[in-house]
Amino acid sequence: MTDVDLGSAARRLGELVASISDDELGMATPCPAYTLGDLVDHVGGLALAFAAAGRKETGRYVNMGPSGDAARLTDDWRTRIPRDLGLLAQAWRAPGAWTGMTRIAGQDAPAAMVGITVADELVVHRWDIARTIGQDYDAEPALVEAAREFLGAFVSPDMPSGPTVTFGPPRPVSDGAPALDRVIAMAGRDPSWTPGLSAG
Repeated sequence: MTDVDLGSAARRLGELVASISDDELGMATPCPAYTLGDLVDHVGGLALAFAAAGRKETGRYVNMGPSGDAARLTDDWRTRIPRDLGLLAQAWRAPGAWTGMTRIAGQDAPAAMVGITVADELVVHRWDIARTIGQDYDAEPALVEAAREFLGAFVSPDMPSGPTVTFGPPRPVSDGAPALDRVIAMAGRDPSWTPGLSAG
């Protein structure tokens, strides 16, 4: 996988985050471990961590663990998170961002693998949020393919499932399922999920 432009996906995810009302933050999402507020906090954290990885920094953000706690949202989250997502996309456009090694979650990793990891995060979590609040969703084909490559490298039927996981075991889909539905199912989601259904 060559480098892909994260700009459109990051911008559209930021717009989606900014549209969420306070009343919606407690909603269940297709990601069983997170309410919508938890997921928004997770998106804010990944924006910082993956931007730092794109810049190949060695400071505190590259050592961040997974976030996902609505109680950590600050009053400015509707402006802060879209801004940080824009900086994330900018970092991964820089020459050399996708080459060599970088650092994420306290571990060294090939930059290209980290790049497709963030592509997967943008695709799947934008779907999570859009589906939760009833918004239309379509994803950039290059990012869907990057997410498929990332998930294909590690998903297994033996992955843990249940209410505490963010990426569960893959779910079955029909042979003719769209590429996005296949990626969503690989990430342990039900592509037909709606707010009225259990994500379990």
